Amino acid sequence: MTFEQLNLDPKILKALELCGYTKPTDIQAKAIPAILEGHDIVGSAQTGTGKTAAFVLPALHRLATVKKTGNTPRILILTPTRELATQITEGVGKYGKFMRCNIASLVGGMPYRQQLRSLSRPVDIIVATPGRLMDHMSNGRLDLADIEMLILDEADRMLDMGFIPDIEKIIGYLPMSRQTLLFSATMPDEIKRLSEKFLS
Repeated sequence: MTFEQLNLDPKILKALELCGYTKPTDIQAKAIPAILEGHDIVGSAQTGTGKTAAFVLPALHRLATVKKTGNTPRILILTPTRELATQITEGVGKYGKFMRCNIASLVGGMPYRQQLRSLSRPVDIIVATPGRLMDHMSNGRLDLADIEMLILDEADRMLDMGFIPDIEKIIGYLPMSRQTLLFSATMPDEIKRLSEKFLS
């Protein structure tokens, strides 16, 4: 299978070609078609298997092919650490190189002023750690009413770090009509419960 066979937007294919990527990894080949069809999915994959592209590529495809109605964020990616958030943000920049896509990274340990500047303009994708996202939400700086896709990355690590209550609160502010993708290297009972509660 090639990326072209996955029917991704031509602008994304052009960026993948520039990166020298032609064939999807196993997790990409399995996840991307299901996501493009609009399904909620649970993906189990270790670090280094191309998991980030498995959700970033279909998220970008959605932005490229589904018309935006307002200036509020459309995609929310929650991840446990600043390092992972940086990696995802870089992936969005790399794969969305030929698209107009605004991204805001909201993570702990980074200056609030810089993040507020990001939120002062229209944003398509928010990449955030749960605690910092909750900070911005509690101060009324974020409107998540139009989120179309929620991505929970490294859910088992977020469980280990005590983020599940925050995640449940955040999900309570999101529209029921959203698509939800959950990625986790392992599937402890608490993550299974989370997926059964919040995924269709």
